[in-house]
Amino acid sequence: MNFDEIIGLIGGFGKFQKILYVWICLPQIFLAFHMLVSVFTEAVPPHLCSSSKPAAGASASSYFNFSHLSALDGRPELSCTVPLNHSGAVALGDRHPAGRCQRGWEYSTETFQSTTVTEWDLVCDSANLNIMGSSTYMLGLLVGAVLFGSLADKYGRRIIILFNLAIQAVFGVGAAFAPNFYVYIALRFMVGTSVSGVIMNAFVLGIEWTGSKQRMLAGIITDYSFGVGYILLAGIAYLIRDWRKLQLAISAPGFLFVFYIWVLPKSARWLIANDGKEEAWELIRKAAQMNGKPLTKDLEMYDIQLYVSFEPEDTDKKTEVKKNHFIDLVRTPKMRKHSLIVFYLWFANVLVYYGLSLNISDFGMNIYLTQLIFGLVEMPARTIVLFTLNRSRKFSQLAFLAVGGTACLLTIFIPSELSIIKTVLAMIGKFGITASLSIIYVYSAEVFPTVIRQNGIGMGSMCARFGGVLAPMMYLLRRISPQAPMVLCGLCPLLGSALTLLLPETANKPLPDTIEDVEGSNLSAEDGGVKPVASEENRHDEVMPHFS
Repeated sequence: MNFDEIIGLIGGFGKFQKILYVWICLPQIFLAFHMLVSVFTEAVPPHLCSSSKPAAGASASSYFNFSHLSALDGRPELSCTVPLNHSGAVALGDRHPAGRCQRGWEYSTETFQSTTVTEWDLVCDSANLNIMGSSTYMLGLLVGAVLFGSLADKYGRRIIILFNLAIQAVFGVGAAFAPNFYVYIALRFMVGTSVSGVIMNAFVLGIEWTGSKQRMLAGIITDYSFGVGYILLAGIAYLIRDWRKLQLAISAPGFLFVFYIWVLPKSARWLIANDGKEEAWELIRKAAQMNGKPLTKDLEMYDIQLYVSFEPEDTDKKTEVKKNHFIDLVRTPKMRKHSLIVFYLWFANVLVYYGLSLNISDFGMNIYLTQLIFGLVEMPARTIVLFTLNRSRKFSQLAFLAVGGTACLLTIFIPSELSIIKTVLAMIGKFGITASLSIIYVYSAEVFPTVIRQNGIGMGSMCARFGGVLAPMMYLLRRISPQAPMVLCGLCPLLGSALTLLLPETANKPLPDTIEDVEGSNLSAEDGGVKPVASEENRHDEVMPHFS
């Protein structure tokens, strides 16, 4: 009897697992805060040179209406330069020789009391530093995924989750007191690494305690909690307009997770694989008792068999199995085509998801309302996937990519005065990309054969993180054209939708086990390796990286 059969007997999603998912989902809310808080803390308010402000005693608002300035359609010469004539007030129609700002900037406080931009003047020539701050955080996610994935395999899921929750709280609070911009982005980088450590390993811990039939639903539950955090952040940011106080408000509650030391269980599956058999069996007994399905005497006799089932039954087979490497993902024609397309889909989905999520101020509506709408969209987008996935992985993937890409492209034809229509189209684009991102988790795991599945998922994870790093940089394209970022957000999913046509349908079909299964009978067993035994029941048993 193997571990999955034991989990099925004690309850695949009983009281024990439900309580576990409460502990898993609570941090997800705060992870959403950290992932998206830069929308508010690093926002760029309308601004103009201090040298062009009114004489003492006159307010900036009476001298110049900040609403005429915007990142896309405003007058950059008013934001980043000062007229060299000294004739008094600056009119919108004036065209005079201008010089660089020498005395700093005046910022609108209509929406934000302060941001990192207003505190450290990250505008004009220093605007790239602000983008670098967001990309550095995303780079932290990439480093954390690589670092804490391997450490969790060595030291266990629980200890890595606890360690990263502590890092997240300490460095998150530290960022609220950063003395300068460079210390701030260094602290945010550390928060990014910890977010990856928690997301991945909490997801894995939940999956390893859940029955195979309930795993897809369990994964969606964690996504819902991320959506809850997305929505709550809009309200918190609306109430707290100072960036330091906001950063502190989302980080300080992280210290409350200290009680996880007593309530968060270890992974019995990991313990069995790492010579912790007695402790694993105690945890299984506890879970069975809590689920109301205590182990019978007959079942406890399977104790020794539970351990043995993790060892190869036929040692002679070891000599037959060919070790597979990353290069096998691209060594053969069909496998190369499938791998490169899947890698691109991971990259494009995450690039556009965060490209839209981190730049909601560009759509012209109230930033807090837009954040709330984008958060609400997450719920139906993730729910609809439950109904479409079992019908077709391939059609679901290409359809949602097409919807997302088309909606993003249409926004470029909407004038900025029609901000509501532009936001609705962006919302539809976000809906399509969110659904597509949920599908790629399952689809990519089924496209890769068993012998290189983890390698394929790992490379997909890397490509996704690179998309996240580049997402904030996408808006440098505004220097070419104000519409360029949304053109990219539209074309990337549409290209992905077209490429999906070249992938196989995997819904309700046996998983490929070897490279030979993918390439066909013309490929020798020597190239594909020995075909392992795999059951259809375990289609979703592979642990997939989690990218909320």
